[in-house]
Amino acid sequence: MINTKRKFEVWTVMSWSILGLYLLFLLYPLFSVLKESVIGEAGTFSLEYFKRFFGERYYSQTLVNSFKISFAVTALSLALGIPLAYFYNMYDIRGRNFLQIMIILCSMSAPFIGAYSWILLLGRSGIITKFISTLTGYELPSIYGFKGILLVLSTRLFPLVFLYVSGALKNIDNTLLEASQNLACSGMNRFWKVVVPLCMPSILAAFLMVFMRSLADFGTPLLIGEGYRTFPVEIYKQYVGETGVNHNFAAAISVVAILITALVFMVQKLLASHYNFTINAMHTIERKKAKGLLNIFIHVYAYGLVSISMLPQVYVIYTSFLKTTASGSVFLSGYSLNSYRLAFKRMGNAIPNTLFIGGISLAIIILLAIIIAYMVVRRRNVINNVIDTFSMVPYIIPGSVVGIALVISFNQRPFVLTGTAAIMIIAMCIRRLPYTIRSSVAILQQIPLTIEEAAISLGASKMKTFFRITVPMMSNGIISGGILSWVTIITELSTSIILYNSGTITLTLGIYTLVSRGTYGPAAAVATILTLFTIASLLVFTKVSKSKDMVL
Repeated sequence: MINTKRKFEVWTVMSWSILGLYLLFLLYPLFSVLKESVIGEAGTFSLEYFKRFFGERYYSQTLVNSFKISFAVTALSLALGIPLAYFYNMYDIRGRNFLQIMIILCSMSAPFIGAYSWILLLGRSGIITKFISTLTGYELPSIYGFKGILLVLSTRLFPLVFLYVSGALKNIDNTLLEASQNLACSGMNRFWKVVVPLCMPSILAAFLMVFMRSLADFGTPLLIGEGYRTFPVEIYKQYVGETGVNHNFAAAISVVAILITALVFMVQKLLASHYNFTINAMHTIERKKAKGLLNIFIHVYAYGLVSISMLPQVYVIYTSFLKTTASGSVFLSGYSLNSYRLAFKRMGNAIPNTLFIGGISLAIIILLAIIIAYMVVRRRNVINNVIDTFSMVPYIIPGSVVGIALVISFNQRPFVLTGTAAIMIIAMCIRRLPYTIRSSVAILQQIPLTIEEAAISLGASKMKTFFRITVPMMSNGIISGGILSWVTIITELSTSIILYNSGTITLTLGIYTLVSRGTYGPAAAVATILTLFTIASLLVFTKVSKSKDMVL
């Protein structure tokens, strides 16, 4: 008689459990948003809010503006980041490790902090604006609006392109470049005909990342956009506006945002399918020393770009030590720690809240990412394929949409989570889990299955093999994704601003609150503390990771 009873499988339980979590905290909230968007003023099914959005230019223009910004930022970021990655990996640059840390620091701060910083530098009363006006009488063009948003986001997002393309360049075999050199294909010709095509999958991935980040950015256009309205800001205003709110209309705009970002994601995947190949470097690229004008140009370009991008952060740190008035809104001559005293007095809970919410979120993210990555790579089946698809959905959804979806879904019994730290932790996990999953999947795909099979053949159980063999070998990818998730958690604004209350305010929310109130000294102090958190995160990465280079 054949025993038909199926053996208990812990991975099957994990698959169903994680699928249940995605259904509860992702699919159900998104369905709730869709449901809210089609309920008219009469309480019945209606498409009136969609007609209103597309029918009134005041609202539809926000979508056009968002696309203009996103495409412009993406194009400029690619134009800046690809050459930088090429120079960094192909040539010897003095202070190479220091340069990489500075490049990463350029990206790992909230973009709206950059907006606030550039206003201090190039705004109507900015220090550079006043200096040039006094010295030459020339009035600089306004930084507000489209140009300001483009400047802020491009100087914050080009490092992502650098990291992606650097990762691709490390996988190019040096013999390919030598072969092209022997065939008289060198210089710019080799760059366009050999290097760019080989890096195209990573370039397209960087395109998607930058486009989505700029499309969903909320704080930058809110601070520096002035009359240049984007739809993430419009969603926020419709949901928590000062003059009036319309939750159903906000839900309708959110649905439009989801559809658009999903369309962009599918187009990117379609383009990426044309460059579906694998490459592994038996002989990595050998960096060489540039000579003459090329050497000067490389160093001026690399350090000049990084200096311009770092200038706002440096100036914010500087202003945090200036004397301020009792309100912290006006800077005086001389230096003091008054801004920090005011910051801790007004936002004293921001640091412990950031560590608590961010720490728990990161722990959950790492645990889930390890399990999901293993299921996706080693135990492929229908359920795990669905989980893999679900895991990428938050990658393409604006943060404000995630916030609204969670509020709509969990503001009444039996799940009343609105206003608690739990709902912020859930939001952070949903939004930042894809980063660690992708890096964990990438590293696990490089680990031969035979290593695990050997451990099992020597008597180790599957779970013991997983925790004692597989997870340690995945550590580099886990750490890289974890650091990226952590930094994006502590600089998160678009989701948090919809979910927080006075008891769950974080560093990023504290900066935004202080800037909006005009208390610039304490805002600079809190921004400096957040920058120190970021630097500490990078130091941890370089200390724990075996690799000196951080790539995506």
